[in-house]
Amino acid sequence: MEAIWFALVTCSLGAYVVLDGFDLGVGLLSPFVAKTDAEKRQLIRCVGPVWDGNEVWLLATGGTLFLAFPKLLGAAFSGFYLPLMLLLWLLLFRALSIELRHQVHDAMWTTLWDALFFLASTLIVVLLGAALGNVVRGVHLDGAGQFFAPLWTTFRPVPPIGALDWFTIIIAAEAIAVIALHGALWLEWRTDGEVARRAGMLARRLVWAAALGAALATLLAFSLQPRLALGLQGRPWIAVCALPIFAVLSIPSLRKRGRHRAAFFASSLHILGLLSAAALSLYPWMLPGMTPGTGWTAQTARASDASLTAGLAWWLPAVCLVLFCQRYVYSQLPQKFRIADDAPH
Repeated sequence: MEAIWFALVTCSLGAYVVLDGFDLGVGLLSPFVAKTDAEKRQLIRCVGPVWDGNEVWLLATGGTLFLAFPKLLGAAFSGFYLPLMLLLWLLLFRALSIELRHQVHDAMWTTLWDALFFLASTLIVVLLGAALGNVVRGVHLDGAGQFFAPLWTTFRPVPPIGALDWFTIIIAAEAIAVIALHGALWLEWRTDGEVARRAGMLARRLVWAAALGAALATLLAFSLQPRLALGLQGRPWIAVCALPIFAVLSIPSLRKRGRHRAAFFASSLHILGLLSAAALSLYPWMLPGMTPGTGWTAQTARASDASLTAGLAWWLPAVCLVLFCQRYVYSQLPQKFRIADDAPH
């Protein structure tokens, strides 16, 4: 039963990164693709109808962890207390920047929220990327399975460790490249004019940064975390699940042929491949310790059988409802968010 819930956590997290990832990518690229006020409004319009629905998957991931793996959630929330508080405030500022920008027509007001949209989106990606790096690297647990990670210590991936070190910073940099590429492909597909052209130019460069960064991050992860190699040896079929990682290599060809929608979905497969390969290679470890044999596994962190069984009765219908609603919302979006269709109020 814990394997099923591990898969559900992985799927909901993957859905969040893919869907909210392009929102964050748009914010991350906003100063580079939008130069005029009309272009900045175009960016907000292309994520405005969907960003809050996309964030539902982050709540779903947290709720699933709370139901199925409460011990893991308790250890992680206390250990990463400071980074999580920063993440919550950044999510708040990102939401406010989208919703409040158009409320007052003043240059200083809009400039403030444009800056917060960029900074919050960028730092959210950095923190989430560093969080993934911490999970892959492992944390320094005490005898009770608890830990506390300050924001940084010596920037080395050895005790005493912080949330940020050279390895987690490299993973965060790779996350920036991947999410920026994802956002650029969304903009190239869903916008027109100069915004789409600039996004395409950035995507052409970012695709190689994302591919090379993924290769470097994989090599470093295997060198620091021996559980990855052990998991791959014990389950060689994981290599098949990792094939979507190479979807990123198809993006230049798809873009050249004008298949921008397919390029965006190739980026989505690339993200899902990276996350699924990491999760399946680590399984059953969900939060490995730096000392061999220590850490939280799906078995040690799980809730009772009764809770896991009853949880499926509401989790699956709830997710089906979310998928139906999101499918409807996306079907109502215009093919292109054009500057010509927008007029300031």
